[in-house]
Amino acid sequence: MSNLAKLPVTVITGFLGSGKTTLVRQLMQNPGGKRLAIIVNEFGDVGVDGEILKSCAIPDCPAENIMELANGCICCTVADDFIPTIEALMALEPRPDHILIETSGLALPKPLLKAFDWPDIRSKITVDGVIALADAEAVAAGRFATDVARVDAQRLADESIDHDTPLSEVFEDQISCADIILLTKPDLAGVEGVARAKEMIAAQSTRTVPVVEVAEGMIDPRIILGLEAAAEDDIDARPSHHDGADDHEHDDFEGIVVQIPEVTEPADLVRAIENLANAHNILRIKGYAAVAGKPMRLLVQAVGARVRHQFDRPWGANEARIGRLVVIAEHHDIDASVIHAALGAVRAQAAE
Repeated sequence: MSNLAKLPVTVITGFLGSGKTTLVRQLMQNPGGKRLAIIVNEFGDVGVDGEILKSCAIPDCPAENIMELANGCICCTVADDFIPTIEALMALEPRPDHILIETSGLALPKPLLKAFDWPDIRSKITVDGVIALADAEAVAAGRFATDVARVDAQRLADESIDHDTPLSEVFEDQISCADIILLTKPDLAGVEGVARAKEMIAAQSTRTVPVVEVAEGMIDPRIILGLEAAAEDDIDARPSHHDGADDHEHDDFEGIVVQIPEVTEPADLVRAIENLANAHNILRIKGYAAVAGKPMRLLVQAVGARVRHQFDRPWGANEARIGRLVVIAEHHDIDASVIHAALGAVRAQAAE
């Protein structure tokens, strides 16, 4: 019965661009009668996801219930950031019924679960469940293997083959830690792609967990909230590539922030991002831009060369119309001069 008195927390993990923020937005709008609070942990110091969620705030999840921890993995800053944030949310009046934690796309979920064992919060909160999102199209394409054409099939047939990359380890750790896996963007993958993605997820899973197809974050909250998994007491059943290590590294990935002035057309920026991603293995670009003659800010979200953009809100009266993009890649693929030059082409077009 003691667990029932604890404040439930759902950890939402998933690879870059898998749809975590979209899912959280949908839960905010359809909370199933629960008063929610949200922690957003981003990679890089531009708080894109937190700002998106705050713009969607409603009475059952007001803006003050949404807290952002940027430029630092929360499992690495437990005492300084994570615990004070949890305590601040628990002190809200009225108190939240449920906390959602949207992790960075580069985060490993298991070290975060260990943070819930800290004495200051152990008796007060419990991990209701870990929800892992997987992009069906990306998984089906085998993007977590070093050789898509040959190694991908070998992974399913022979678990002893050592062909992991840092990206595959992140993906596998997220899948292994999950209580439910949400297979997102099934429309882009198609029927065969979804089937292939499910096969690959099954091959990586160490436990039998439900896999649910989800489009645009639309899911009944009863499916993923109220699991009562108490995952903090079940850590040993959730293996990780980093088990036995004193800590975990984030040095495999790097993010830089690029500022861009107004662009003439969104299509110019989209082409620049597509070319950059294709030529230099960029994993993720997210942020916003100003479009000449448009009063609305352009929100940009890119996973590899797949770019989505929309006008999300008006620019403030005293707000500088300067775009900021976070560019994330594996460490060996980050070349700041190349990235600035590629996006500089957009600047040049805008200035002409």
